Amino acid sequence: MLKSFARALAIAVPAGALCAWLRTPLPWMIGPLLACAFACSRGAGLACPVGARYAGQWAIGTALGLYFTPEVVAHLARHGWPVAVGVAWAILVGLGIAWSLRRFDGADPATAFFAGAVGGASEMSVQGERHGGRVDTIAAAHSLRILMVVVIVPFAFKWLDLHGTESAGAAARVVDLPGLAMLAAATVAAALLLGRTRSPNAWVIGPLAATALITGAGVTLSALPVWAINAGQVLIGTALGTKFRPGFFSRAPRTMGVVFCSALAALAASALFGAALGALVDVDAPTMMLATSPGGVAEMSLTARVLHLGVPVVTTFHVARMVTLVMVGGAIYRGLARRLGWPHDGRPVPLRAPRRNDDD
Repeated sequence: MLKSFARALAIAVPAGALCAWLRTPLPWMIGPLLACAFACSRGAGLACPVGARYAGQWAIGTALGLYFTPEVVAHLARHGWPVAVGVAWAILVGLGIAWSLRRFDGADPATAFFAGAVGGASEMSVQGERHGGRVDTIAAAHSLRILMVVVIVPFAFKWLDLHGTESAGAAARVVDLPGLAMLAAATVAAALLLGRTRSPNAWVIGPLAATALITGAGVTLSALPVWAINAGQVLIGTALGTKFRPGFFSRAPRTMGVVFCSALAALAASALFGAALGALVDVDAPTMMLATSPGGVAEMSLTARVLHLGVPVVTTFHVARMVTLVMVGGAIYRGLARRLGWPHDGRPVPLRAPRRNDDD
């Protein structure tokens, strides 16, 4: 594992440096992600230990939590309903992707539903397997969707020259070693505690929540060093990239094609929806477009930070969406299954050929 990880870093770090030199958005995450994904799909056999991924998530979660100043928390508390609307939209987007997989690829109900759900990839894979879905297809669909969102969104925002109007920045801007040590202790403890409850993304949500609570109370301990944030991006990009397996892009081309097209449609629809929702709640369109995009918590929140958008808004939307889907995704599927006559007791469902007329 360590040798495979060393090889991964040997590819990831130069790729990140190259992207930084080229001034691409999110260079230290996109570079490692693309380089490692390409290498692994060609059989390079790279790996990223769980501990390294946790370290990257810890750095990003802690950095994001510093944006939750008392003023920002008060603002978010007054605008709770848009978050609920955003969660409902994410569920509809997932159902749309699931319908596409059923209609055009002939996927079984459980595989289609959990592959389309815009939630945590690992959690959706586990729940999908529990309901009889194909784990490999679910994981592959999430991997491709996240790859697309992480690459397309930052470049699209930069190309369109989209900028937010949020003026709030991180509460702490100076690194204070004693304060940093206290912050690290609190955030690591929160991650470990949340991990014991088997909560999803504990090493993002735990540090994020702990830092947000400290910052929201008006306590400023320390900023996070820039090198730590960049290292976190490298580790997250490497972890995402090493999930790809040999022949990933050529395996089940029809399925991957349907996922690609439906994810692209979901991105476009979410951008329009986010812009409309932003106009209703008086939040700048780029921030709300990012908040409603079908990406991951760490990746989209980090994108907001790098592009100087409303980090707390984007983070709140994505955390609420992920937690909701992880908690009630299985219940939503079982409700649909009972209504539409799908199997929902964990029995595997045979694949069927795509039909022109579907009853579901």
